[in-house]
Amino acid sequence: MLHEKLSSIYDNVLRRNPGEIEFHQAVREVLESIGPVLGKHPEYAESKIIERICEPERQIIFRVPWLDDRGEVQINRGFRVEFNSALGPYKGGLRFHPSVYLGIVKFLGFEQIFKNGLTGLPIGGGKGGSDFDPKGRSDREVMRFCQSFMTELFRHIGEYTDVPAGDIGVGGREVGYLFGQYKRITNRYESGVITGKGLAYGGAQVRKEATGYGCAFFVEEMLKARGTSFDGRRVVVSGSGNVAVYSIEKVAQLGGVVVACSDSSGYVLDEKGIDLELLKQVKEVERARLDVYAARRGEGATFVPDRNVWEVPCEVAMPSATQNEITGKDAATMVSNGLVAVGEGANMPTTPEGIKVFLDAGVAFGPGKAANAGGVATSALEMQQNASRDSWTFEFSEHRLQEIMSDIHDRCLQTADEYGMPGNYVAGANIDGFRRVADAMLSLGLI
Repeated sequence: MLHEKLSSIYDNVLRRNPGEIEFHQAVREVLESIGPVLGKHPEYAESKIIERICEPERQIIFRVPWLDDRGEVQINRGFRVEFNSALGPYKGGLRFHPSVYLGIVKFLGFEQIFKNGLTGLPIGGGKGGSDFDPKGRSDREVMRFCQSFMTELFRHIGEYTDVPAGDIGVGGREVGYLFGQYKRITNRYESGVITGKGLAYGGAQVRKEATGYGCAFFVEEMLKARGTSFDGRRVVVSGSGNVAVYSIEKVAQLGGVVVACSDSSGYVLDEKGIDLELLKQVKEVERARLDVYAARRGEGATFVPDRNVWEVPCEVAMPSATQNEITGKDAATMVSNGLVAVGEGANMPTTPEGIKVFLDAGVAFGPGKAANAGGVATSALEMQQNASRDSWTFEFSEHRLQEIMSDIHDRCLQTADEYGMPGNYVAGANIDGFRRVADAMLSLGLI
């Protein structure tokens, strides 16, 4: 239930942002956590900090016209929501997917504010993207779209203003095209203006792996806090994109056995453990479906079309696909199958009903704004290297990532204890992230 003072704030969010259900969900989750904070810090209510945080500083929507390979004009819609810059320049990825609309971008940007605050690094929150679908498009079509997209976006970004990165549908190929067009238009080599770049032109070691690695590190800390580890644990990872692939890689290094992963066509069950090199070949190089993986893997690997991967029993779940993929019903099934821990590699992949099931069952639940913060944290480290014209080794970069994830875990746990909710990482993450942003906003005056 919402605190009395927060209920009217939420009602106002609903009124001012009609139809944006994902944004409503993200706001409510944070508001449900921060009620106890108002008793200790009435200045947050008096200064209307919460209302200000719920309103983006800037929302940009623009037309993206481009030519396909048949010479036909295509028109997509582009977005950039610059949500909050109290802690630093806006920082957050670009998502290219048909589902993208303003409500999705605002939910992602709102989550990003607190996620970035949790890292302890000087970055604000923002997000962007387009309803363009890169699947099935040629490299030339993707390049033309990215160039048109950046032709508008370039005027709104900068290394001290707004620093985008990749997200769903935006990988190394897209980032390269976007940065190339930015450089072409501005006649400046500002490598810190976008992150997730290739190593040949200003990218950082471990950035590609960071979200998946970081999520695995966070789950490892949650298990450690309960006196156990990944060793021998049966793990299921949803998705088969960048986050899923590198979650699988790090979990295997930490001793877990990932037996299933998924894509939009279904899931593959591989009792011997997912063959990571084969998965990378199929998904990253060939951009094929998981039925191809199962066919090549042979005996022991089964492709299950059009089914939910969460029906596969596991001890550790790492949802790494998209928002609201685990329902309350899914969560109940997972708990009955012996679930011990959940680490959200995606943004808001569990519905409120699912989260309640996990928390009521005593499952260690790492919310996305904490568990998947490794990606944006390493993006900030990429910005740091770009600013100093430096390049760090893989080992040093991974060590920094592990330190950051361990620190986020400990602060979430300590904050939850401080407010009388021991072991509740959702409350700990929301409260700690909120306090950091709110304190900065109070210090900066009426902004």
